[in-house]
Amino acid sequence: MIKKNIIYISVVIAILIAINMISSHVYKRFDLTKDKRYTLSEAAIQTIDNVDSPIIVDVFLEGDFPSEFRRLRNETQQILEEFAVHNSNLKFGFINPLEEESSRQRNIQLLAQRGMRPFQVTVKENGKTSQEVIIPWALASYNEQTVIVPLIKNKIGATDQELVNGSIQNLEYIFAEAFKKLTVPKQKKIAVLRGNGQLSDAYVADFLSTLGEHYYLAPFTLDSVASNPQKTLKDLKGFDLIISAKPMQPFSEEEKYVLDQYTMNGGKSLWLTEAIIMDKDSLYNNAGKAVAIMKDLNLTDFFFKYGVRINPVMVNDLYSAPITLAIGEGSNAQFQPVQWQYSPLAGNNPNHPITTNINPVKFDFASQIDTLKNGVEKTILLRSSNLTKLVGVPSEVDLDIVTREPDTKTYNQPNQTLAVLLEGEFKSVYKDRIKPFELNDDKPSSASTKMIVIGDGDVIKNDVIKGQPQELGFDRMTGRRFGNTEFLQNAVNYLLEEDGLINIRTKDVAIQFLDPQKITAEKSKWQIINIALPLVILGLFGLIFIFFRKKRYSN
Repeated sequence: MIKKNIIYISVVIAILIAINMISSHVYKRFDLTKDKRYTLSEAAIQTIDNVDSPIIVDVFLEGDFPSEFRRLRNETQQILEEFAVHNSNLKFGFINPLEEESSRQRNIQLLAQRGMRPFQVTVKENGKTSQEVIIPWALASYNEQTVIVPLIKNKIGATDQELVNGSIQNLEYIFAEAFKKLTVPKQKKIAVLRGNGQLSDAYVADFLSTLGEHYYLAPFTLDSVASNPQKTLKDLKGFDLIISAKPMQPFSEEEKYVLDQYTMNGGKSLWLTEAIIMDKDSLYNNAGKAVAIMKDLNLTDFFFKYGVRINPVMVNDLYSAPITLAIGEGSNAQFQPVQWQYSPLAGNNPNHPITTNINPVKFDFASQIDTLKNGVEKTILLRSSNLTKLVGVPSEVDLDIVTREPDTKTYNQPNQTLAVLLEGEFKSVYKDRIKPFELNDDKPSSASTKMIVIGDGDVIKNDVIKGQPQELGFDRMTGRRFGNTEFLQNAVNYLLEEDGLINIRTKDVAIQFLDPQKITAEKSKWQIINIALPLVILGLFGLIFIFFRKKRYSN
């Protein structure tokens, strides 16, 4: 019997030693979560695959803060550990810049100067509410380059739990994008069209500066079409994407033909244009009113052939952004934000990587878009709300509408399309038509390509104050940050990137949180259960043990 036990123990020890030796050479992690939140996509892994020198990540989300944000901190650590598993050159650490009271304010100022603004969170405990500051940012450094990584995915009207859930869902993408920015040199080139009354540099400066971190940018005019169309098309084909931001002057047939053939040769396009002439500056006069009229850019047949029509109407939506007006008389007047139905806040398509998990996008005097049946696949990216109506032109727009209660019964044209993605093989606008000039290699159809059409040029337009461009999508009066920059950046990335990185944004991560109201209501009950119940069980076990012991030895 003793011999058998010795053999059994020896076998067990031998097996454990063998397992230990194998595990020291073979490393495997298992993701047992239902949503596979800790399994990196192939596109994310590729961003660090070829890195042969250290990437250093400093995370400033550290300290004693509410449970929701502790969860975000822990999930950040988990996702960085996953990246580090695939490449040991990734090193990361957590730093608490607010730990030392003496240097706290100075650190906050230094981080804010670098664009890492502190974030205030509300702490509710025992019926009391207080404010705490956290720094939800990280810095990633590689070969003397540094990029800022925002860990909080801000969303208008979201609770702390919704905010954290959206942020956790976004972690893989933001770190993969940061690593790509550090390790992959710029390759793609973007042409910003000029010459047809597009927005000047100052009014697109904020977004273009963001794009310049990823892509090469250059202005491009179509003026040379008249003298040398072949060379103009050749030069334009050297760009991977063209952006036309709020053109105001009609395109000639020659210009349209060059743009059409650019698309037929696989070029990508981002069009931001409406079919009416109206802007808020026109209303800032003594009368406080202006007339909206139709804008003819000679592009109707151009977009019609590709499968969309931009209609000469204004979208009026009760779910809208405010306009800042002087309220009061004379010296008593004060600037106040009031709801403005001609600035619709467009809802996003939650199932597409361009628009999932972004803030509403702010429009101004937007035109509604129709989609038409043809061979091109169309995806609606942005729509107006359920409480929408369309206003035809010519039509007078009066600032006095902010003083009148809107008649909700008239808002009966819901969910109007404001932005559309077109993908597939396009047919040439000039197929079976007389061409404005002869080209050496006219193409009647394209290879697979993409185009996005947005029914308002103001989506890309930033304010300019005293000659200085302001942040796109940020309302200084209300402090609200709209989703314009993120939407446009995602749109450009989707049009240009072929590695599938942006598709990570659709990854659905379900985080379960405790109900804070239920915690407060049932706190005492569970404290009693957790403390008293083990003691009761232990006491019962002791009584039972003593009972059977006495019974056994009483005989």
